[in-house]
Amino acid sequence: MSAWLHIVGIGEDGIDGLTPATRAVVEAAQVIVGGDRHHGMIAGDAERIAWPSPFDTLIDVLKSHAGKRVVVLATGDPLWYSVGARIGREIDPSEITYHPQVGAFQLAAARMGWSMADLETLTVHGRPVEQMIAFIQPNQRLLILTTGAETPEQIAGFLSERGFGQSTMTVLAAMGGENEARFDGVAESWNHDVPAFNTLAVECIAAADAAMLPRVPGLSDDLFQGDGTMTKQEVRAASVAKLMPMRGALLWDVGCGCGSVAVEWMRAARYARAIGIEPRADRRTFAANNALALGVPKLELVDGMVPEALADLPPPDAIFIGGGLSHETFEACWSALRPLGRLVVNAVTLESEAVLLKLYAEHGGDLARIQVSRADAIGRVNGWRPSMPVTQWSLIKR
Repeated sequence: MSAWLHIVGIGEDGIDGLTPATRAVVEAAQVIVGGDRHHGMIAGDAERIAWPSPFDTLIDVLKSHAGKRVVVLATGDPLWYSVGARIGREIDPSEITYHPQVGAFQLAAARMGWSMADLETLTVHGRPVEQMIAFIQPNQRLLILTTGAETPEQIAGFLSERGFGQSTMTVLAAMGGENEARFDGVAESWNHDVPAFNTLAVECIAAADAAMLPRVPGLSDDLFQGDGTMTKQEVRAASVAKLMPMRGALLWDVGCGCGSVAVEWMRAARYARAIGIEPRADRRTFAANNALALGVPKLELVDGMVPEALADLPPPDAIFIGGGLSHETFEACWSALRPLGRLVVNAVTLESEAVLLKLYAEHGGDLARIQVSRADAIGRVNGWRPSMPVTQWSLIKR
């Protein structure tokens, strides 16, 4: 089937901003789908369809008109945090033609004089605003698609709480239109009332006491709520490195406790996902709070005992077993793990180590003993206080 569906990016300047070829596509449409604001920019006799509710029914609506000349109107670039990508996952790309327009990120970068190669582009539109916390770092420039008029104030609060109150913030609204507006300020004193539909530019400026939260694993233990039974900083860094976080990859954190490994995994790669399996409600609460505070609010938590709780979970790209190791748990994990998946098991007790060593003998992989000593006061002098050793087994499914 040839392309019958056209997804057209449109800006604040409406149809006048379209190329002649794209304008001809819109004017020849039999069906136009979009929001009220977009429909108001377009004249003609085509059948008009508003965004459906619930939005998940959009694909069925579009498919019901297959064979007609259908146009979907989207803001800016339809494939950059927009509806075009969603449609392209459900309808054969050979049936779609995309017509991109200059998007909010390009316009905002131009207004700010920033190089797009040297900044981070984020969206919190319709998503938890806390997602941006993971990107707060010294001298980092951020362009953020917001959820509404209240979002810049929320982000100003996140910045100020973490010692980045001097960060400069600029809200840009209606870019490219006759009502374009700009609001400038500083995070710690932000007090602007801004339009609901806006893009936020942030230049992160750190105070001397700012929280340092790198994306690489190994955050300080003090940043996590918990009851003390967590994978400690240095061991956690080694564990996440072996798990190899990758864009969009899914981790099972088996016996996740306060969620430190899952949180670090999600912070380490864009769109990395994690499911934490933890039978204790208090520890799941710790994990949820840690995920929110450290910028990965989409951590999914499952109440259950392994291996039973693993039965209906989507197949993972990596698995960390920090507690509850048994032959049954390993077999359930190993069979579910995707090809080239990474499995890391940490054992502290003699009983868990005995199981681990038998599995290592059967399956191979890498075995390491990790022990960390920290300087501590011994009376009036200092000495090394060793932590409990951790036996770490890691392997890749091939």
